[in-house]
Amino acid sequence: MKAPISWLRSLVELPHGVTTQQLADAFTRTGLQVEHIELMGNQVTGPVVVGRVVSFVEEPQKNGKTIRWCHVDCGEQFNITDENPDVTDGRGIICGADNFAQGDYVVVALPGAELPGGFKISSRRTYGHVSDGMICAADELGIGEDHTGIIVLPANEASRAGLGSEAMALLGVPDEILDIDVTPDMSYCLSMRGLSREAAQAFDVPYNDIYSRRVPEPSQGAYPVRVESDDCELFVDLVVHDINALAPTPTWMRHRLEASGMRSISLPVDITNYVMLESGQPLHAYDADQLLGPIVVRKAHQGERLTTLDSVDRELSAEDLLITDDSGPIGLAGVMGGLNTELSDSTRNVVIEAAHFSPGTIGRTYRLHKLPSEASKRFERDTDIGVCCAAARMAARLLVELAGGTIADGATVVGRVPQMPGQSIDIGLPARILGARIEPDQVLSVFKGSDIEVTRRGERLSLVPPTWRTDLVDPYDYVEEVGRKLSLEVVNAVVPRAEAGQGLTAVQKSRRAVLNAIAEAGFVEVVTLPFVGTDDIDRLGLPAQADQHRLVKLANPLSDAQPYVRTTLLPGLFAAINRNTSRGMDDVALFEQGSVFLGGELPPAPMPDVSHRPSDAEIDALLNSLPDQPHMLSAVLAGNWLPARWNGPAEPVDWTHAVLFAQTAADAVGLRLIRSQAEIMPWHPGRCAELSIRNSDGDLVSLGAAGELHPRVIEACGLPARSCAVEINLDVLLANAPTGGEVHELSPYPLTKEDVALIVDDTVAAADVEEVLRTGAGPLLESIALFDIYSGEQTGQGKKSLAFSLRFGSPERTLTQSEAAQARDNALAAAVSELGAQARQA
Repeated sequence: MKAPISWLRSLVELPHGVTTQQLADAFTRTGLQVEHIELMGNQVTGPVVVGRVVSFVEEPQKNGKTIRWCHVDCGEQFNITDENPDVTDGRGIICGADNFAQGDYVVVALPGAELPGGFKISSRRTYGHVSDGMICAADELGIGEDHTGIIVLPANEASRAGLGSEAMALLGVPDEILDIDVTPDMSYCLSMRGLSREAAQAFDVPYNDIYSRRVPEPSQGAYPVRVESDDCELFVDLVVHDINALAPTPTWMRHRLEASGMRSISLPVDITNYVMLESGQPLHAYDADQLLGPIVVRKAHQGERLTTLDSVDRELSAEDLLITDDSGPIGLAGVMGGLNTELSDSTRNVVIEAAHFSPGTIGRTYRLHKLPSEASKRFERDTDIGVCCAAARMAARLLVELAGGTIADGATVVGRVPQMPGQSIDIGLPARILGARIEPDQVLSVFKGSDIEVTRRGERLSLVPPTWRTDLVDPYDYVEEVGRKLSLEVVNAVVPRAEAGQGLTAVQKSRRAVLNAIAEAGFVEVVTLPFVGTDDIDRLGLPAQADQHRLVKLANPLSDAQPYVRTTLLPGLFAAINRNTSRGMDDVALFEQGSVFLGGELPPAPMPDVSHRPSDAEIDALLNSLPDQPHMLSAVLAGNWLPARWNGPAEPVDWTHAVLFAQTAADAVGLRLIRSQAEIMPWHPGRCAELSIRNSDGDLVSLGAAGELHPRVIEACGLPARSCAVEINLDVLLANAPTGGEVHELSPYPLTKEDVALIVDDTVAAADVEEVLRTGAGPLLESIALFDIYSGEQTGQGKKSLAFSLRFGSPERTLTQSEAAQARDNALAAAVSELGAQARQA
């Protein structure tokens, strides 16, 4: 909402000395965020005056352009007679516009003036003449964006001001404009009326509401109307006869419209827009002579058509609310009128409509037809049903005053203003909830300033909100109103006291430990958008039954190409890798942690009544309707892990670095990662490891997979060759992490080292051999590590040699050599028994 300060000050008398910045600060304190203050027309300096076009000659040019050589009378003090031999009295000015006629009053920037952008005006020869100034358009003066023609001033206003008078003052500039972000719950502030009331309350000055007229009893005193839909609670119309549709829009009104971001069109249309901006009530005007029969408000029939004011023929939906007459649809209610009843230059009789429509219906209609407008923006947020009649009367009076019309007797009113819902609260509730010292008199002052009807009985207040405050429903809405109007400055800043034993949960601590460890290992965290398309999942080459195909579609996606929420973190990371490599960052190791959303056959979500807290059963039903949302941890690597150095070549990333990522995460929470070879898309079948851990019962629990990506996936996703990835379930990892509590004493006794070498079949995984050795060695085994893999003539065909380093120790004593040897032999025996291994002799 753009609010010109000059308009605001005309509606409420602010205390002397209140600046625009102070007003903006006051609005911001009450919840109206002022984005910025615009300055309009302040960049013009020097003589810019009112002139009159005495005559002009059109002169075609060789370039195909036609210019006008104008004789402009700028008043005696600004007319010249000696410098330009072509003009005997007045000034000669070249102009490229053609939207003016002889005798029109225009805005003239004289030599010595400077326009926005540092454009200085001087006398100069052009097109064979000396041009002594410039006839100005709105955008050239910095007071609008219209450059379709120069500004033509209303003759009565310009003649009163006089030739040579200051034109900027006549245009109502310079002026300041507040650009305000109005939240949906404060829709009444999408009007100068609402902003003026907020300003009056903020500075504790009286406010005279010029739109306080009550809606009369239902009648058919003007143009007949029939309402056939509950989506229209109230419909008011008035008739104005014998207007002059060609009468000019006064400068003050045109300035206020343009400063508010609207373009001046014609006087009747400008009046309806002006009243909408001032009152908050959208209006529509029909050419009464084009209407056939009574106006009927009804829902559309499927397949009906309407040509709207933008000359587009539209197919209507049964959800659309229509304004119709005997000829059929003549307007989309609350959105846009029809072309066949549009006001024109020949319009003499006007029907003014002011109605209250269902916010949900208007919102659906304008989105369906992609027709957002100032009117639909207000209707979808809800308008003041009580202002309909007053707004229609104001528009009718302005038509009489400015276009010479006559208001017909009576008014048509269909419907009534509903009784606003009352509420009862304790007068001390705002102070208790806000935690501030708020006196009862302050509470009463706020409510009365907000035009809330207050009845006090002891410590209880009976409250009835005004018709424009549909947001005031429950007691805490009134608490919020007190907090907004007194501002948060009344709330004491109290630091919460930390109770003993509180702090991060075990899961929170574990998650932080994991993320810190991964970052310290050289991976960089990123945050990507959680949206995917089916193409993103298809490029992963997953089998049809994979969980990642259980997509959840968004009701209102940001992009039609990505209408689903992610089921894996990999597509987002792939996009991040591509973005980095396209900018020359070839060596990347990125990771992300976040939720994925796995849909499927889910029961529909219930819609609990918002008037009370949902029951436990309703909450359970809501939770059951949600998709599974596991928290995942993923990384993608490309390029080199280490760059080329003076003492060695670069080290490219490979599957071991992807496994390192998972190993680091497991080590951070004290879990042992178990790796086994697997064929899992989107990984390379020969370079993929399934990652598991053991739970508290000793059972294997799968975490995810890591390895080099499949070449087809790399090609489909545009990734660098040999890119690697890892994805694990962070929830599973943290759920199985040791809870702590046990502190193991470090042994002061030395460890005993034993090495073993085993010959096994090529098909036996090293991780399986390690697991068997670990189990067979027993409790004395401190650690085990694979340090050599060999295959060749000495091992035989289809065999390989695996060498492990075993460390044995005891927290109670130094082990003897025989004890360590016995533990080693037990490990070897287990490997021979379970895997058919052969001990390799040194």
